[in-house]
Amino acid sequence: MINKIPLENILFLDLETVPQKAAFADLSQEAKELWTLKTEYRRRDEYTPEEFYDRAGIWAEFGKIICISAGFFRQEEDMTFRIRSYTGEEDQLLREFKNLLTTYFSGSRHLLCAHNGKEFDFPYLARRMIIHGIPLPAKLSFFGKKPWEIPHLDTMELWKFGDFKHYTSLKLMAHVLGIPSPKEDIDGSMVWQVYYEDNDLDRIIKYCEQDVITVAQIMLRLRNEGLLTEDEIVYV
Repeated sequence: MINKIPLENILFLDLETVPQKAAFADLSQEAKELWTLKTEYRRRDEYTPEEFYDRAGIWAEFGKIICISAGFFRQEEDMTFRIRSYTGEEDQLLREFKNLLTTYFSGSRHLLCAHNGKEFDFPYLARRMIIHGIPLPAKLSFFGKKPWEIPHLDTMELWKFGDFKHYTSLKLMAHVLGIPSPKEDIDGSMVWQVYYEDNDLDRIIKYCEQDVITVAQIMLRLRNEGLLTEDEIVYV
């Protein structure tokens, strides 16, 4: 039961990813050929490989992480939700995030939580760390572990209640649970453009942090607990 898990033991997170290069033309010839093969089943005859390249951030083999936002509950005089973002060169931000995991969230009691995290965030993090030659922290190492031994929570999976074919977006889930939606000026499909064309990382950070807050709010609703107020959210 998720109600039995102390909130302080959960690290909530979200990633923002973009294609590794600003444009398809910037890829090497080999990378172009591999991208063409990788996306053939998704593109069919509707898009050329070049037209489809704006979606390359979805795949860890062709994308990269530009922001990791992480939040956790802390009981001081009152309960607060503290949130921090990691940005910069991918190698650097991955190492900084790994340091957070190994320093503060490495215990057996600690869990990672994201929306659709088991299908996207957690494996994406692990793959990009391996690509950069970064040894995986225990919380991202799945080798030799049984499914119930993997320390991950997924709010989308919790909402499925065993219905494996059911997909619910973060925005829809927040809506049906009565969680106030933040005023977002971008969505996930626009991140690559805001990053490469607008060069506005601050907008992306804000968007990523709001998603982490929403995941935490969803967890509170699933536990039938009160929602966070603005005064309880601390940016560090």
